[in-house]
Amino acid sequence: MTDHDSFDRLIPMPERRFHRVTWFCLGLCLSFYNPFSAQAQSPQQSSKPPNIVLILADDVGREALGCYGGTSYPTPRLDQLASEGMRLTHFFAAPVCHPTRVALISGRYLHHMQNPKWGYYPKGEAETQTLPHALRRAGYATAAAGKWHLAMLKDDHHHPSRMGWDEHCFFGWHEGPRYWKPLLWQNGAIREDVTDRFGPDVYVEFLLDFMQRHKEGPFFAYYPMALSHAVSDDLNPHPPHGPHGGYMSYAEMMQALDQHVGQLLDGIDQLGLRENTLIFFTSDNGTTPKNFIRHEGRRLIREPTVTSTIQGQMLEGQKGQFNDWGTRVPTLVRWPGKVAPGSTNDLLADITDLLPTLATLAGQSTLPHAVDGHSFATLFTEGTAASRPWIAPQTRSQIAIRTRHWKLLDDGQLFDMRGDPFHEIAIPAAKDTPETAAARKKLTALLAGFPKP
Repeated sequence: MTDHDSFDRLIPMPERRFHRVTWFCLGLCLSFYNPFSAQAQSPQQSSKPPNIVLILADDVGREALGCYGGTSYPTPRLDQLASEGMRLTHFFAAPVCHPTRVALISGRYLHHMQNPKWGYYPKGEAETQTLPHALRRAGYATAAAGKWHLAMLKDDHHHPSRMGWDEHCFFGWHEGPRYWKPLLWQNGAIREDVTDRFGPDVYVEFLLDFMQRHKEGPFFAYYPMALSHAVSDDLNPHPPHGPHGGYMSYAEMMQALDQHVGQLLDGIDQLGLRENTLIFFTSDNGTTPKNFIRHEGRRLIREPTVTSTIQGQMLEGQKGQFNDWGTRVPTLVRWPGKVAPGSTNDLLADITDLLPTLATLAGQSTLPHAVDGHSFATLFTEGTAASRPWIAPQTRSQIAIRTRHWKLLDDGQLFDMRGDPFHEIAIPAAKDTPETAAARKKLTALLAGFPKP
């Protein structure tokens, strides 16, 4: 795909790492948009179904965002998104990325989806029972760009098309680089025009071009970001260094992530789509504890353990852990006229709920197949929605059941989640009280509803 005239170069990355700003970006910067003015116009908003933009950050926990109290990384554009919309405080994902992506696109938990092997998705009928297929039935144009992680695209070029995407541009997961000089598959073919590009620039350009061509709507744009995941450690040769002779630190990746989200927000506003576009930002799991910053021959060099400060405490990245820092992810929603600016909500929900929620908002409240998720669409249309009674973060080898106050792991460890969030301590069965015994019994029964890992 050649660059569109209006979007051929977008906002530059920090420290002059990437491409120059063009006249379009300058126009974005100069065209100041007043959110209070936008809010005042919202009663005139169209009654047609909203455009939907779903952003999934990679390896970004709550402690990495300023709007959740994190102080290690400036995140002005994400904080702006929170101030213009709603911050959800009890939204959950799996503790690692692949189970989250399966749950997001299917509305079902990993162990109700045949527990597919890492990086793959079940073949056959399951490929038609997806979030993009649900929105296509409602008349939406669909596109996605960034990280796929549900098939090896070199072996299955058109997998995203079967899953419901009209257009798609993904880097080859474990096939080639995602950042500098990326290996990108677009609509089933390798792009030959990106050898001097920075992958995240291309992903945003692709989605903005799609939105411009479908601005009459409705459209569904999915942005599973590459940021802020470390470069792949199993490529030969290793992914190329960036312009400064290395890879980005986690702090630099967070800065780039924030700027790319801002770039997308600015593009949506510039296209005049702000008023009838729902933007949903979340993450696939908690913050990574490790990141590579360069390679020396075949040796990859790590930066020190990734730690972030929140509530005055230093927290090591908890990706892979079943605690709240590994599974309770940052979640922001902006929809002018429907979501009150600067609001928060403690609804208990998780990544499986996105399919029924977004399908309902698109006019598909009845699905032709079963899902585990529950719609919370009324949170936006009526101002309130019921919490899930329980959720079930999962990996291929482990399952947890989480309610508002309790969490049970499938190894029998029970946790009272009303305690110190930085020190989750298991309650031995031998020390059960009537309250903890009742919680253990209830959650054990729920666990029995899943096939064993």
